[in-house]
Amino acid sequence: MFICRTIRKRLLKTDAVSTPGGVSRRIFPLTTLAPQNAARVHIRPRALEQLSSVAAPSALTDLHLGVVITNHTSRARRGRIATVAAASLALASGSLALAAPSQAHAPAPAAKAVAGSHPAWATNNADQGSLAAATQLSATVYLQGQDPAGLAAYAKAVSDRTSPEYRKFLTPAQFRARFGATDAQIAGVQAWLRGAGLTVVSTTQHAVTVRGTSAAIGHAFGTTVHQYRVGGKLVHAPAGNLVVPASVASSVIGVTGVTSTIGQGARPQSVKVRNTATGTGTKPGDGLPQVATCSNYWGEKTATGAPAGYVPGAVPFDQCSFVPSQLRKAYGITASGLTGKGATVAIVDAYGSPTMLSDANTFATAHGDKAFRPGQYSELVDPSKWTAQDACGGADGWAGEESLDVEMVHGLAPDAKVVYVGANSCNDADLMASLSTIVDQHLADVVSNSWSEIMHTTDAGDMTQTQIQAYEQIFLQGAAEGIGFDFSSGDCGDESPAAAATGVNCQSDTSRAQTGYPSSDPYVTDVGGTALGLADAKGRYGFETSMGNLRSALSADGTSWNPNPGYFYFGGGGGTSEDFAQPWYQMGTVPGSLSHTLMTGAHSKTAQRVTPDVAMNGDLYTSVLVGQTSGGVYSEGGVGGTSVSAPEFSAVQADAIQAQGSAIGFANPEIYLRSQLGLFRDVVNKQAMRHQAPLSNVADFGVIGGSLRVRLIAFGEDTSLQATPGFDNATGVGSPTAAYLDSFLWGDWAGFAKKH
Repeated sequence: MFICRTIRKRLLKTDAVSTPGGVSRRIFPLTTLAPQNAARVHIRPRALEQLSSVAAPSALTDLHLGVVITNHTSRARRGRIATVAAASLALASGSLALAAPSQAHAPAPAAKAVAGSHPAWATNNADQGSLAAATQLSATVYLQGQDPAGLAAYAKAVSDRTSPEYRKFLTPAQFRARFGATDAQIAGVQAWLRGAGLTVVSTTQHAVTVRGTSAAIGHAFGTTVHQYRVGGKLVHAPAGNLVVPASVASSVIGVTGVTSTIGQGARPQSVKVRNTATGTGTKPGDGLPQVATCSNYWGEKTATGAPAGYVPGAVPFDQCSFVPSQLRKAYGITASGLTGKGATVAIVDAYGSPTMLSDANTFATAHGDKAFRPGQYSELVDPSKWTAQDACGGADGWAGEESLDVEMVHGLAPDAKVVYVGANSCNDADLMASLSTIVDQHLADVVSNSWSEIMHTTDAGDMTQTQIQAYEQIFLQGAAEGIGFDFSSGDCGDESPAAAATGVNCQSDTSRAQTGYPSSDPYVTDVGGTALGLADAKGRYGFETSMGNLRSALSADGTSWNPNPGYFYFGGGGGTSEDFAQPWYQMGTVPGSLSHTLMTGAHSKTAQRVTPDVAMNGDLYTSVLVGQTSGGVYSEGGVGGTSVSAPEFSAVQADAIQAQGSAIGFANPEIYLRSQLGLFRDVVNKQAMRHQAPLSNVADFGVIGGSLRVRLIAFGEDTSLQATPGFDNATGVGSPTAAYLDSFLWGDWAGFAKKH
């Protein structure tokens, strides 16, 4: 939160880590007032030495290796969850050593059961017998490359400043030759599936999709498919875990698609501000404006007609939705002169808007920015292949998210190329297919994703081990090729059942406080949210606090707030993962009090991954303006969420790539190193630290449907997540600054230190 931040972080030694328990699944598409550019960096000698030196590569035991540990247990629920271990789980910090296989003593290949492919809800009591043998089903077999351990080692080495492989990024062709699935592996898998009577529908370097009868599926995977009555619906699943034959077991990560989808798929991690005006209204009177009223900067206008809330006296009206020029100034982009030129940002959402380019251009020019140049914006969208539109909300339901993402990236990196890759649905297989397309064709330098998922649910709609491994294999490929992935952290705070009970963008079937996925994967950048207060209408930085809102409604008689204090409504995601061990780049930055304390309150003997990594503005009541065509009519409105934060940071990374003149790749090691150099603004909830009442303001939506809609909003109240000095579980290392961008201009770090 401080502009001139020179305080050295207290470095805490953390233990080596080993494997925690398994995971499970659900997706959500998910004050110091000072001139920002006065920041000066005081670089500690040891940090500078790390930046400028090149050491021998660390031992293999210090690498994050793509393996999954299966935890066998007799209890049904544990049997479902504990086997779902992420590909990075065990070796993120080097607690498990792997030896090179000995060809002379290699054991004979064995058949492999696909852990978790028989879901927990497929019980004997729910069993309705075999699915009709002629029923047509599909399945996707995910391929494991020729050297998964080597890939994990290279992905770390190419991202590690101390490694001789640092930034020796591979082309897609080089990646395939060295780590991808071989032609022989792919042919072997295809032959096995065809031999069982299945038809190969599609094949990529990542997966083989087949279709055939239930009988053929059963023949291929060594089990039968049954019907089960779950929640009043008839669904199907394998009667036992699917089995991959020994001849291709080493070429296969796992199998998905044979089981009916329980629950919902991904959804955007954003909310339209206007939609929060629903509910209780007040009879219009003389006290408050009857037209929507907002401040051009924090504190400009005071809600003198509102009753007292958290503090005696009047508080400000909330800020008007920000436009890109204000955000560029607040985060130092304007001062840097960077525009993202030479960088490409890919955006992944579901489906696609037919008016995206025209909407983005209309929005940009309306607010004093440049429209896209011819060829600067492109998209990969195929409406003929769209599926599951009813379950996913359809193209209209995702269009607002697409508009937000594209316009934020273009607004903060106006010269960067943008490629939109629309998934054919909000389901994992389609989202992974879009991500795979990006890495296989090297379409971008940075990939922005405004969706994520909870991992532990009450209805067994959980992510499988296969899906987690398949996702991470894509992220590792991206790291090897110099592509970084940014994911929004979520809008439901700690994702606890208590948060979900009142939060506006939460998943109701969460089983406990938890982090999301893919946002918590050690090989992506988890982008959390802040609430940004501007010091003037042009965008001069004022302050930031953590993204977390309590909300109260003005009473019918206009004399009080109900309830007071308000209930949790919206908040950035984060916390300590119970599913991923601490990665190497977090050591020495993340306090042991966080990495060894799970979100349930339980102590972890091993250090765990803590999220988010970074944060930028995303609060619902410090929203950004977005332009979109709906029903043939273009309009603009405020939007909040970490779906704002993720494309903001992707744009900042595009600006940094321009400054550096080359790709950054997997950014987390550089992010944490630069945080130790004071290049991020430490976001702190000062009110909470001083045990004071929270910051608050009044959101006046004016008269809607004959009643005045006014809300009292408290800031920095992010469930159990707290923005404290140093790294924290609400805002990570903090928000980027002009000094962060400036650091990428200097290949010679001694020169950078001298300048600052």
